Amino acid sequence: MEVNGEDDLKAPLLQSSDSVAISVSRPTHNGDKKIKTIMFKVRGIECASCSNSIESALGKLSGVQNVMVSPLEGQAVVRYIPDLITAKTIKETVEDAGFQVDEFPDLEIAVCRLRIKGMACTSCSESVERALLMVDGVKKAVVGLALEEAKVHFDPNVTNANRIIESVEASGFGADLISSGSDVNKVHLKLEGINSSEDLTVIQSSLESLEGVNHVEMDLKDHKVTVSYDPDFTGPRSLIQCISKAGDSPNFYCASLYFPPRRRETEKQHEIQMYQSQFLWSCLFSVPVFIFSMVLPMLHPYGNWLDYTVHNMLTVGMLLRWILCTPVQFIVGRRFYVGSYHALRRKSANMDVLVALGTNAAYFYSIYILIKALTSDTFEGQDFFETSAMLISFILLGKYLEVVAKGKTSDALAKLTDLAPDTAHLLTLDDDGNVISETEISTQLLQRNDIIKIVPGAKVPVDGIVINGQSHVNESMITGEAKPIAKRPGDKVIGGTMNENGCLLVKATHVGPETALSQIVQLVEAAQLARAPVQKLADQISKFFVPTVVLAAFLTWLGWFIPGEAGIYPKHWIPKDMDAFELALQFGISVLVVACPCALGLATPTAVMVATGKGASQGVLIKGGNALEKAHKVKTVVFDKTGTLTVGKPAVVSSVLFSKFSMEEFCEMAIAAEANSEHPIAKAVTDHAKKLSQKYGSQMEHVMEVEDFEVHPGSGVGVKVGDRRVLVGNKRLMRAFNIPIGPEVEDYISETEQLARTCVLVAIDGRVAGAFAVTDPVKPEAERVISFLQSMGISSIMVTGDNWATANAIARQVGIQKVFAETDPLGKADKIKDLQMKGLTVAMVGDGINDSPALVAADVGMAIGAGTDVAIEAADIVLIKNNLEDVVTAIDLSRKTISRIRLNYVWALGYNVLGMPIAAGVLFPFTGIRLPPWLAGACMAASSISVVCSSLLLQSYKKPLHVEDPLGPSTTC
Repeated sequence: MEVNGEDDLKAPLLQSSDSVAISVSRPTHNGDKKIKTIMFKVRGIECASCSNSIESALGKLSGVQNVMVSPLEGQAVVRYIPDLITAKTIKETVEDAGFQVDEFPDLEIAVCRLRIKGMACTSCSESVERALLMVDGVKKAVVGLALEEAKVHFDPNVTNANRIIESVEASGFGADLISSGSDVNKVHLKLEGINSSEDLTVIQSSLESLEGVNHVEMDLKDHKVTVSYDPDFTGPRSLIQCISKAGDSPNFYCASLYFPPRRRETEKQHEIQMYQSQFLWSCLFSVPVFIFSMVLPMLHPYGNWLDYTVHNMLTVGMLLRWILCTPVQFIVGRRFYVGSYHALRRKSANMDVLVALGTNAAYFYSIYILIKALTSDTFEGQDFFETSAMLISFILLGKYLEVVAKGKTSDALAKLTDLAPDTAHLLTLDDDGNVISETEISTQLLQRNDIIKIVPGAKVPVDGIVINGQSHVNESMITGEAKPIAKRPGDKVIGGTMNENGCLLVKATHVGPETALSQIVQLVEAAQLARAPVQKLADQISKFFVPTVVLAAFLTWLGWFIPGEAGIYPKHWIPKDMDAFELALQFGISVLVVACPCALGLATPTAVMVATGKGASQGVLIKGGNALEKAHKVKTVVFDKTGTLTVGKPAVVSSVLFSKFSMEEFCEMAIAAEANSEHPIAKAVTDHAKKLSQKYGSQMEHVMEVEDFEVHPGSGVGVKVGDRRVLVGNKRLMRAFNIPIGPEVEDYISETEQLARTCVLVAIDGRVAGAFAVTDPVKPEAERVISFLQSMGISSIMVTGDNWATANAIARQVGIQKVFAETDPLGKADKIKDLQMKGLTVAMVGDGINDSPALVAADVGMAIGAGTDVAIEAADIVLIKNNLEDVVTAIDLSRKTISRIRLNYVWALGYNVLGMPIAAGVLFPFTGIRLPPWLAGACMAASSISVVCSSLLLQSYKKPLHVEDPLGPSTTC
């Protein structure tokens, strides 16, 4: 219901800005059905009656939960149950009502995730993205350099995952399928007892005939089967049982769960081992080259043997350096040639191009020196074989250390995925609820509605509802809540949390990919893949950076070679055994190598990966770099009241009669009117009215039947009970129906509101029969959070649908100076837009359901107290706990992360800004200091490693606020 505009928690999601009654002919109990939200533009809305027509048409559809149409914005928001109705039906219904639908989300879009191999820098990720977008049917593609993954949205009627992988491979990169949209509720089984293809046919037929099975895919070669199913009807255990019954006799065929290799971990380890192996092989050859060229010549007489001539001026040392350097250049360094070839074929340039240019210049010039020495008995020249070999070795060392460090950026996410236990205790109950048997099975075999026993000290395997027992559950690993939470029958538990003392019987409600833990992981993975706007700087630089570096290296070579040949600078500047060409060549190669843009590309994604993983481990889910970046700019936070600043569990504290009606009659009418509403205030009124009825001797066996139930947005509800008209709501509702409000009623309303309580009036047959005073306590941390935000330079505003007196009273308690009361959902969004027009970056904190318009309108939408429903589409940041302190945590974490990203850019660009002039020889004329190419390669590797390590420092992030533990001193959450 809507009482005094109290639309903040579980009232109908979005209501029209006009005072329009919406008829509801059925209750909205959803059970565990998933609810989706779809938002689209509608053309042809000219007035409020048009929006009412659309709301009415959609409201009649089975499966549509809530509808809001904004005449001003020309926009509709619909919440619906996809199991009961499709988005396509919603669109067609609006069009059938005579309106045109624009910007409607794609109805048949599949999503797949790919592992991308061979990306070295930002230009590589951009090349992959361009290749993906060129595929027919691909709607959107996002490539993450640090994560080495791509997320592709495509039309399955036009293309498929195999074609997408082929396009990536054609562009010169490797690609493997990680997952596709069809992987949800899919199980892989290994079959035994198969002797012929007929056996597979029998099993396939049995599975396809099982209720809930959507698709069966057989692997004839390896005797494996992949089954897609509807978890409402079946599950892995039922599928295995079906296979065992498919033969001529029980257990003729056997099936067991099969888990495809987790490519992410295995490939990461393989990549680390590959770089380690390549580096060691490179060192095996390059270290002797370095000793022969740099160390032994200075150790007379131990290095004199290197000067022995083999033929003409070809020495033993030169020959050995060539023999040892060649495998490093062409075998170990082959990856740079391959990468350069593919990059140049795409008409782009990356790190591989720079490395290949630098090493080839050193190697082939050394070959020229070797040939001249071999063919001349007077030629003297210095080879640079050590430059090529050492350069490749240092770059491989840098890549090895970088890959190891990058693996640690997702440690928090890896810990989350490992929280769920491997096994669970499954109970079988009889009709009376007695335990018949107890079996320990794999968690992967659990199905919806299974009864599980969780003993003390055991982890909760899946999400569920407690049906028996009492205990305390430590949810800190999921929500960050330090103190164990008491659990009783009817309470929800989250998979991956720890049961501490009592034994619990839990009914599974969400299994597999539906669990809160799985959804958290999915959200964080998506966030890590998304690009932050600040990364655009690196993307823009990378487009022209490599060509600019090549040009700078060429100009450096010219700048030293021409003056050297012309004698412009003193001859003694040129080192012994080197001429002007060779000196200029070394400077040019150093510029090529030191300016590699790898660190620049890693500056943002590595910080975002660490921050989102760290936030998730503390109960703050940040949906990508965009939300992370916007949150650090927030100057104003707009708070919803009910369920946000207050506890969200209203309770009736007093009731009063104003007329001749008896208390029994008054309670019966209130209960009948409120029975169809799921708003927490309605439930509080219903519970209190039932207690009053029992107190006054009335034993209600069932709720009276009602007709013409109507919701009046921002006001309350109206209903017909028999031949009597009943209204339950606020003063505004009474006035809308011309119900007289006497002085006695006005005084009661005033007294109630001054005490920060909500007054619910009940009118019967045109007269106010009585009223209930409802209170919702303020959260204990609210005042401290508002004060802390103020110390951060952030102002706080409260926007609520409640009356002004109650709103002001709550605001005074928590320390908020500015209040907007009696505001409907669309009005909240308008208030936020007004603040944005003043140049403020605004964050909206709401419950994530009924505040959808405001959450979408805000620069940063924060859904607080999401519990197990973590997939909230409207919010940018999901705060799993029902704790306001996480608002501070989200903003503070975003500030720390953006500061870290900026520091990373300083590191990355600092290496280039300082390194390039030094590599070009700016200091050489004054100090004699120059940067040899191999040392330039070491600096380039160090830049990437320093950026990744800088991002890893975010792992030590601590929450700025502390939770006071009543049993002891304050501890950091």
